[in-house]
Amino acid sequence: MDMVMKWSQNEKETECGRGGGGGGGAATSELSLLGSDQVLAILYYLPVQAVISFGLTCHRFRQLAETDALWAYICTREWGSMAVQAWPAVGKERGGWKRVYRQMLFLKAVSWHRFHQEDLWPTQRASHSMVAVAGKVAVYGGGCAGGRHLDDTWVAPLPSQIGDGVGWQQICVGIPSGRFGQSCTVVQEALVMFGGINDKGTRQCDTWVNLGISGHGSSSWQLLEVVSSPPSRGAHSGCYGGDKKVVIYGGIGSDGLRLGDTWMLDLAESPATWHEVITPVAPMPRSGHTLTWIGGKRMVLFGGRGTHFEVLNDVWVLDMEDDFPSWVELRACELQPVQDAPVPRAGHSATLIFGGRILIYGGEDARRFRKGDVWVLDPSAGVQICSSSSCIPNFSQRSDNSIGNKLARRFWKKLKQWGQPPSKRSFHGACALDSGHSILVFGGMVDGEIMPAATAGLDFDAELYMLQLVP
Repeated sequence: MDMVMKWSQNEKETECGRGGGGGGGAATSELSLLGSDQVLAILYYLPVQAVISFGLTCHRFRQLAETDALWAYICTREWGSMAVQAWPAVGKERGGWKRVYRQMLFLKAVSWHRFHQEDLWPTQRASHSMVAVAGKVAVYGGGCAGGRHLDDTWVAPLPSQIGDGVGWQQICVGIPSGRFGQSCTVVQEALVMFGGINDKGTRQCDTWVNLGISGHGSSSWQLLEVVSSPPSRGAHSGCYGGDKKVVIYGGIGSDGLRLGDTWMLDLAESPATWHEVITPVAPMPRSGHTLTWIGGKRMVLFGGRGTHFEVLNDVWVLDMEDDFPSWVELRACELQPVQDAPVPRAGHSATLIFGGRILIYGGEDARRFRKGDVWVLDPSAGVQICSSSSCIPNFSQRSDNSIGNKLARRFWKKLKQWGQPPSKRSFHGACALDSGHSILVFGGMVDGEIMPAATAGLDFDAELYMLQLVP
């Protein structure tokens, strides 16, 4: 980046020397002596901000920096080939690949579509597990009316077209035992489930594995024998941690208190073992939060309900790339207004979409009023509050780089909603399609008929929706 800016400055000086006719002038930049193919080969490796800055130095470099093939490569590099292929073709037809890049960066809206569920489908529920694996969507357990738990597992092929119906198949009942508020994580093509709460209020600490969802074996759950295990809990959150690892954080323990510990299960070990992850700083204890893997060995925590029942909207990153894991709190840069952030909430969903960003949907506030808003969180645009770690690059937030900021990422962005949005909800399930371009949402708690002496009504939902990202 610094080398490119130096080249850019040299080129500006060269142009000034040529235009001013001032005798001495600056020496011709070495970069200007390269052929167009050689310059483009360099641009292919540069950050977007550097490409934009480079294109402003002279007419020739601007033409090279605007090359459609270059921006087609940048789109694939930044957003992934599957997401680019799934993106609407209108940008490619009207404005070329640079327009497509801008559309995918500055997401504006989501479009809602309700799926028809054929024959049998999972009953109404909330606090269940919902994951996408091997071209299928799987739902397990949850709670339903009357505080009862569920113990069924359902699988359906991921829909390829919005107009397609979804055909569910129930593959097992009773194993594992019924529960809600558990964590369920995809590790390669296996599902790993931990903990949860049954309808007697008992917190669990068992670990289960299902290897057959992908179709390579029997679709059944097996109790995983582990050397050690985290304390019993429910309403915690977990996600993939890279290298066949599962990470969980927080939840509500057997004593009813909220937890603030971090644990990692390494499936590459034999026998598998849970290890507590000790860090100098950690988020405050909470439940109903989300933990989302963003690539490598990094995961993002958002929101939840704290020890005093307060509802939170802080953002933390757990970095396990080094020998010494660390939690780092992130916030938006000073250039982004404070009000451009979601209100505190718990029971929301947080789903990884293309570009390493996270889509936040729904949840409930401190008064248990359910939400229906949609936000995009971009951890790469965050500013670290305090930590010795440098796990998240912050070059996009440098206020002195006005040129690069033209295509800088935003930490938070609220999206408009098109179509017919579903009822506001919390503790629903959500998972992304392989492209990271669309998200499936199933179930959850929704506003229902208000009962006598109650401040709000409550219903459980069994509808399946697709939330599709659009320009």
